[in-house]
Amino acid sequence: MANDLNPKKKIARKRELFGWCMFDFANSSYTTVIISVIYCDIFTKLVVPSDPNSSNPFQFGNSLWAWSLAISYFAVVITGPLFGAITDYSATKKLFLFLSYIGCVIATFALYYVSPGMIWVGFTLIAISNFFFASGENFASSFLPSLGDKDDLGKISGYAWGIGYIGGIASVALADTLGDQVVENYESLRLVGPYTAIFFLVAGIPTFLFLKEPKLGDNVPPKVNYLEIGVKRVVNTLRDAFKFRDLAIFLFSLFFSMAALAIVISFAFIYGSQEVNIGKEHRTAMFIFIQVSAAVGALAFGVLQDIIGAKKTFNLTLVLWLVVCGLIYFVKDLTGFLNSTLGTQWTVQWVFVCISSLAGMGLGSTQSASRALVGIFSPESKSGEFFGMWGFSGKFAAGLGLFLFGYIQTLVTLRNAFLVVALFYLISLLINFFVDEDRGVEVAKNFKE
Repeated sequence: MANDLNPKKKIARKRELFGWCMFDFANSSYTTVIISVIYCDIFTKLVVPSDPNSSNPFQFGNSLWAWSLAISYFAVVITGPLFGAITDYSATKKLFLFLSYIGCVIATFALYYVSPGMIWVGFTLIAISNFFFASGENFASSFLPSLGDKDDLGKISGYAWGIGYIGGIASVALADTLGDQVVENYESLRLVGPYTAIFFLVAGIPTFLFLKEPKLGDNVPPKVNYLEIGVKRVVNTLRDAFKFRDLAIFLFSLFFSMAALAIVISFAFIYGSQEVNIGKEHRTAMFIFIQVSAAVGALAFGVLQDIIGAKKTFNLTLVLWLVVCGLIYFVKDLTGFLNSTLGTQWTVQWVFVCISSLAGMGLGSTQSASRALVGIFSPESKSGEFFGMWGFSGKFAAGLGLFLFGYIQTLVTLRNAFLVVALFYLISLLINFFVDEDRGVEVAKNFKE
C-alpha cells in the first residue's frame, strides 16, 4: 500500500507517521518521570509519612502507590472497550486522544500543590492522571492499523516505542535538575509535576497537527446513538470471540505479562532504593541504561518480528523477562559469585544496575510486540474496539497485579513479593503457545461486518 503512493502522498504519510510517533515521545515523559523514576519515590518516601518502627518504613506508601495506580487501571478497564467502539463509529479517535492528553497534562501539573502529608490529594491526582494517560495509550494505538500495511506494523510500532524512550530520557534529564529527593528540597521537587506536564503538552503538539482521523467505513449509518452502538459492538465482539479466538487467547496470555510489567514499571526504582540501597549515581546510570536498552530493544525486536513473526518475538521477550527476574532475585548471590570467580570488587548496586539494562530490553520489546500483534489480528473496521479490548486486558491485569502486589508486600519482604512477577511471565508464555498467528491474521483479513 505505502509503495503505491505518489510522492506527495508519501510525504504526507511520513508526516502522519511522525505525528503518531511523537505521541509516544510526549507521553513517555509522564510514565517515566511520574510513574517509574522520580515521583514514585517522592510519593512513597516524602508525601506519605514513613514508619521508623517498621522493618519496611515505606510499606504504607508502597501500598498506596500500588492501589492508586490499580484504581486508575480498573477505571480504564470499564471505559476502554466502550470508548474504542464509539470512536470506530463516530470518527472521533483524534478527539478522544486530545481529551485524554489534556486531562493528563492538567492532573499532572496539579501535583505541584501536593505537599508532604497530603496523602489523599496525591493519591487522587495520581489515579486521575494515570487514567487519562492509560486511556490515551488505547486511543493512540487504535490508529496503528491505518498507518501502513500489516507487514510493516511491527517496524512502525517498534520505531514509535523506541522514540518514546528518547522522550523519557529527555524528560527525566529535565526533572533531574530539581535536585535530591529529600524533604528539605521539597519546594524544588514540587515542580516535577509542572515540568512533566509542560513537556507532555509541547511534545504532543505534532501529533494533533499531522495525525489524520481514519476514514469511516461505507456501511456506517449517518445518525446513530453512539452509546447504544458502542455497547452493542462490544457485546457482539465478546459474542463473536470464537471468530477471533487467537486474539482472545493472546489477550489472556497478555493479561499475565501486563500484570507483571505494570509491577516492574511502577516498582523497579522503588525496589532498587529500598532493597538494594541504590544511590543517586546508581539511579541515574540505571535510568540511562534502561532507556537506551529499551529503545534498542523496541527497534530490534520490531525488525525481528517482521522476520520471524509476532508470536515468536513476543515469546522471546517473555523468556528474557524470566532470566531478568531470576538475576534480580539472586543479585546478591550473583555479585558474590562474580567477585569470587573473576576477582572483581563489584558492589551489589552496580550489578543490579547492569541487570536493569536487560530489563530495559524487555520493557520496550514486550509492549511493542504486544501492540503490533493486536494490530495484525485486528480488522481495520474494528481497530478501536480491539485496541479497547487490548487496553481492557492490559489495564485490568495492571490493576489486579498492582493491587495484589501492594497487599503481598505487606505480608512478605519486597524482594519475595517480586517472585509473583516471574510467575506471571511464565504463565503468559505457556498460554501463548496456543496462539496460531497465521490463522489469526487470516481471520482478520477475511472479516466482513
